Amino acid sequence: MAAYRADDDYDYLFKLVLIGDSGVGKSNLLSRFAKNEFNLESKSTIGVEFATRSIRVDDKIVKAQIWDTAGQERYRAITSAYYRGAVGALVVYDTSRHVTFENVERWLKELRDHTDPNIVIMLVGNKADLRHLRAVPTEEAKTFAEKENIYFMETSALEALNVETAFTEVLTHIHQVVSRKALEAGEDPSALPKGQTINVGSKDDANKKVGCCSA
Repeated sequence: MAAYRADDDYDYLFKLVLIGDSGVGKSNLLSRFAKNEFNLESKSTIGVEFATRSIRVDDKIVKAQIWDTAGQERYRAITSAYYRGAVGALVVYDTSRHVTFENVERWLKELRDHTDPNIVIMLVGNKADLRHLRAVPTEEAKTFAEKENIYFMETSALEALNVETAFTEVLTHIHQVVSRKALEAGEDPSALPKGQTINVGSKDDANKKVGCCSA
């Protein structure tokens, strides 16, 4: 499914952000997708870091630039720069810690305050491998995602469960919106210059749905 060329050879560049409480596994989701690595000893991210990976979506090469930051309140000063230009977001909680799910609503508000209203959002319940410690039922999260009109998936960075699928779905939906808007404007979707600010459409275009991939 993934197709690689030279690092600077791509059709689209999309910025994604990872948000959610500290310790929910954002950095391991990023390293699993970008490098297929998982670090049991990973510590809280200090400041901001990002990784890139290119995948094939339809017949195009999409390069994802994925930003990761710590969830602690003391890093909130970086908010504006962190969100600027993002066209996709994964809002992550820990399926074994209900308080991280409760805080999703606050993270969503912050995200929507700082981004285009049509940003493609996926709610991600990580650490689905901790089945014996589950504190957030799949149905509860799915119902919340439907109410918020965002996508939903459960993942395990440890077991590499649905990580690839989650990122790929978000990138695919962004590409579909961008292509549709370009066609509506009478443009060639493949002719968008690299680095161009991507407008992900109007509110009416945000036909989002919930995809369930529970553990």
